Amino acid sequence: MTDFTPLAGAAGGLLIGLSAVILLGGLGRIAGVSGIFRALITGQAGVALSWQALFLLGLLLGPLLAMLLGGFDPASIAFPGNPVTTVLGGLLVGAGTALGAGCTSGHGICGLARLSARSITATITFMVVAIVTVYVLRHVAGA
Repeated sequence: MTDFTPLAGAAGGLLIGLSAVILLGGLGRIAGVSGIFRALITGQAGVALSWQALFLLGLLLGPLLAMLLGGFDPASIAFPGNPVTTVLGGLLVGAGTALGAGCTSGHGICGLARLSARSITATITFMVVAIVTVYVLRHVAGA
């Protein structure tokens, strides 16, 4: 996960941006994953096989397609935590998206593109907390 791959990163960023533009332009919806997931599980989606379900299915099928095409090796992924810390981390992320009225994809990609003041503030907050967390874990705690 430390390889420098600027072309792959740029291509991925372009595809994410393009999908956000298509979703906003085509359906008038923001590609924030936490909001899409929440709408689907709370029944706000309305239709049995809605665009939210297809969007999330695409997120799950993308890595499988990449693996089949030879661009992804699942053995290269390692989780440094254990199941307890993974579940705790997931719950904290869920609580953060509820408190922040959205997730990093909604605020950082779609909100910044729309020059939303709330999204700019949220993204700055995400980045500052991430930088402080990495600094504390690597340089203070020695992890």
